[in-house]
Amino acid sequence: MSLMQFAQTLGFAPKLLSLGKALKPKPLDTADCMAAMVQGTTAKHPHHSAIVFEDKALDWQQFNALANRYAHAMKALGFKRGDTVSVLMENRVEYLAVVVGLNKLGVCAALINTSLTERPLTHCMSVTRSKGCIVGEERLDSIDGVRHNPELKGLSNYLFVADTGGRPCPSWATDLKAVTKEQADSNLPETAENTLRLNALYIFTSGTTGLPKAAVVSNRRYIMLAQLSALAGLQCDLNDRIYLCLPLYHGTGLFLGVGAAFSSGASMFIRRKFSASAFLSEVREHDVTCFVYIGEICRYLLDTPERPDDSNSPLGTALGNGLRPDIWHQFKNRFGISRVAEFYGASEGNIGIMNLLNKDCTVGTTTVPHTLIRYDVDADEIIRNSEGYCVKAAKGEPGLLLGKITELTAFEGYTDEDATRGKILRDVYEKGDAYFNSGDLLRTVDVGFAFGLPHYQFVDRVGDTFRWKGENVSTNEVGEIINTHSQVQFSNVYGVTLAGTDGRAGMAALLLSNGVNALDLESFSAHIKSQLPAYARPLFLRILPDMDTTGTFKMVKGELRKEGFDQSLVQGPIFVLKPGADQYQPLTTEFANFIKAGKAGY
Repeated sequence: MSLMQFAQTLGFAPKLLSLGKALKPKPLDTADCMAAMVQGTTAKHPHHSAIVFEDKALDWQQFNALANRYAHAMKALGFKRGDTVSVLMENRVEYLAVVVGLNKLGVCAALINTSLTERPLTHCMSVTRSKGCIVGEERLDSIDGVRHNPELKGLSNYLFVADTGGRPCPSWATDLKAVTKEQADSNLPETAENTLRLNALYIFTSGTTGLPKAAVVSNRRYIMLAQLSALAGLQCDLNDRIYLCLPLYHGTGLFLGVGAAFSSGASMFIRRKFSASAFLSEVREHDVTCFVYIGEICRYLLDTPERPDDSNSPLGTALGNGLRPDIWHQFKNRFGISRVAEFYGASEGNIGIMNLLNKDCTVGTTTVPHTLIRYDVDADEIIRNSEGYCVKAAKGEPGLLLGKITELTAFEGYTDEDATRGKILRDVYEKGDAYFNSGDLLRTVDVGFAFGLPHYQFVDRVGDTFRWKGENVSTNEVGEIINTHSQVQFSNVYGVTLAGTDGRAGMAALLLSNGVNALDLESFSAHIKSQLPAYARPLFLRILPDMDTTGTFKMVKGELRKEGFDQSLVQGPIFVLKPGADQYQPLTTEFANFIKAGKAGY
C-alpha cells in the first residue's frame, strides 16, 4: 500500500490526504531547499507570528529578513554553495536565523552539541571540513579552548553572535551583528538555485565506534520530514503554536518541530532549556497547542507537584520519542493531551515510523520497506541460518530493525565512508540486497484495528550504544577517553537500567594499570568532568581484576550488564556519581536502595 493509498483509506481531512504527494520523493535536481520553504511561508503569511523567545517576538517577515541579513553578511565574508560552517549556539532566535541564512547560500550547517569540549568538539569541526565556525557568546570558552588545535588549521573564520551576557567579541572572531548592520534584508538569488540534492545539515550522532559521526541531511530529506510532521504528526496549521525546548542541534526539535512550523506557518515558542516548573504556565500564557518531547521530559513533568487543573490548557498534541508505556496514559490524562504522535527514527536513517493513528503505547507504523530480524543480545550478533541469511523475528519477538535501501529510500550516510559502509547490512534475505542497520530492537504489538498495518514498540539499543538523558552515548567513545587517565589500563563501558528513568545510565568497569592498587577518585573525577559532557559521564564505576574478552578480542559486556550495580553480585567496591556531585564516592547500601526505589534524583 502506498502512502497516498494509506491516507485515502483512513479518510482523513484534505491536509492528511496531501501527505502522499508531499512525501513522494522529487528528483534530486529539483530546485528547492529549507530556506525556500521559509520564504514560501513568509510570502503567504508575512505578519503571522513565527517565533516567541524570551523578550522577542518575530513574525515570518521579520524572521526571514534577519536570516537574509545573516546570509548577505556571510556571502560578503566569502562563504558559498558547497561550503560547510560549524554552528555552536544554544536555542535562540539567532540560531535558527543563522541555520536558515546558511541554507539560503547553499552552505551546509554542521550543528554541534553544545555540551562538547576538547577532543570531541575539535573532531566535529574537523571531520566536516568546516571553513568557518559561528559561535554564540555563551559557548565562547569552548571554542577558545580548541581553536589552536592543528586539526583546525583549515578553519580560520570565526563569527561571534552576541547573547545577553554582554561579553565583547574577541579579537580572533568577527562580530556577525556588526557585519549585518549594513546588509540588505532581501531574499538572495542563490536560494532559487539550490537543489534538493545539496546537503542542508550535518547532524552528529554517537555510533557504535569512536567519536561522533556527522550524518548527512539533504534538503530533500529535511523537507520531507518537515512536511511529514506538519501534515501527519502534529497536524498543525496557522492556528497552532509549537513548544520547543529540546536542543535544536538534534533532529527531533529541528526537523519535526521547527520543520513543521516552516512548512505550515505555525508559530514556535522556543526555550533555551527545558523547565518542568515553568512548562504549564508558559503553555497557557502563550496559547501553546503542540509540544515536541523526549520521554525523559515527560517523566520530569510527571514528577512536578500535581494540581487539579493540570489538564486545563490549550495543549492537545504531543510529538516525540521515548514516551514509555509505563507512563503513557498517566502523561496523557494528567495534562489533557488527546493526541500522541510517538515516532521512531534516526537522524541518519532511511526509515521513519510514526504513530499516525493515535494508538496508545506504540511508535506507530510505516509503509517504507523494512524488516525485523532475530538478534542475539548476549553474543551481540545477528542470527543467520545455515545458508547465511538473516532470520525474521517472530511476531512479538524483539528484532533488529532494518530499513531496505532502494532508490526511493536512500541511505545518505555520513561524511566518513567507512562509517557509512558499516551501517549497511548486505545479503539479508537474498544475495545482493542491502539494508540500513538501525542498531535498535523493536517488536510488533497489538493495537487493535489498524487497517492491517503492523505497529511497533521500541525495545532497546544493541551493541555499543545506549541512550541516556535523550542522548545516544557511544561506549567506545567514552571508553577511549577513560583510557587516557594515567591509572587506567583499560575500561569496559555499558549501560545499566535505573528505576524511574528512561534509557540506560553509564557504568564503567576499570582494569587499573600495573602497580596501581587504588583509583585516585579526585584525579579520575576531574578527568571525566573535563573530557565528557554530563550525559556521557558514567554514573557507576567498578574495578576488575582482569578484562574478559571474546576470541576476537571484543569486550564481554553481557554479564557486566546483568550484574549492574547490584552489590550482592559485584565483588569489590562500586563507586557512584551522585546527582549534582563533582566526584565519585563509594556506593552505600542506603543510596543503592534509593536508586532501586527511583528516589535518587537522576
